[in-house]
Amino acid sequence: MNEKTVSIVGLGALGVLYGQHLSEALGKDRVRVMVNEGRKKKYESGGVTLNGVPCDFNYVLESEKSTPADLIIVCTKSLALDSALESMKNQVGEESTILSLINGISSEGILGCEFGHEKIIPTVAIGMDATRDGQDVRSKVKGWLQIGVDSPDKQKRLDAVKSIFEEAQFPYAVEENITLKIWEKFMMNVGVNQVVMVNQSNFGGVQTGGEYHDQARSAMEEVVKIAQAEGVSLEHEHVQKAFDIIDTVDSDGMPSMRQDGLAKRLSEVELFSGTILKKAEESDLDCPVNRYLYEEVQKIEAEY
Repeated sequence: MNEKTVSIVGLGALGVLYGQHLSEALGKDRVRVMVNEGRKKKYESGGVTLNGVPCDFNYVLESEKSTPADLIIVCTKSLALDSALESMKNQVGEESTILSLINGISSEGILGCEFGHEKIIPTVAIGMDATRDGQDVRSKVKGWLQIGVDSPDKQKRLDAVKSIFEEAQFPYAVEENITLKIWEKFMMNVGVNQVVMVNQSNFGGVQTGGEYHDQARSAMEEVVKIAQAEGVSLEHEHVQKAFDIIDTVDSDGMPSMRQDGLAKRLSEVELFSGTILKKAEESDLDCPVNRYLYEEVQKIEAEY
């Protein structure tokens, strides 16, 4: 039997959550967690846990030459994408397929320019509530990955990813219009992540009936306006669908941007409202809610 291998790039909340699932399902020898020497020592000495349970990961140094992985899942944040390109270069071969779980609408293009667009299967991570505190990740809802092809010649690669996920009983869905799904997730991030960070709240604050729900909705409505100007079929009904998902996650949980604020780390604000404001200027549109959120995040980060 040809046992396919998986490489995880980035051991944040999603890297731990999905890396643990795949390691348990496929066996740790088939799942590589890419690290540098410093992180390898840190993780091995301090341990990494998921809901308090130790994770037994197969740590592989990014500098090591090895047989290319069949599937590479990039779980870093956008601010760490440059280092991720370096971390994964020894894992990429001609037959390797790459999934990016990075927020926003640009990482697939960057990875494609570096390693070949034919290797990229567009992907969206949706519905999870993973929160990282030090080297422990807490999660009640695992969510799932939405995957699909943006050109017919990638179908064989998509089928190979499906085969791995089926073997691992990994939660996923194949989407006919994956570009739309990427924008849907982007819209959700723009509303939820930024509003929760600015108001120092949690998921409960933006869930239906929450104090900041309307502000998040307005921020998402501005994304719909920008998407339509870009020729993407995002509609106002997708805003409610986003809240239908948000309402299922742990109300006490926090999106990554709020976690960044608490840890006094630079956030992905440029990826969210920063992108919206640039596109708004190009299309001569006004997005006052996102402008407000952008300015408020800038004030918060200026005090670090």
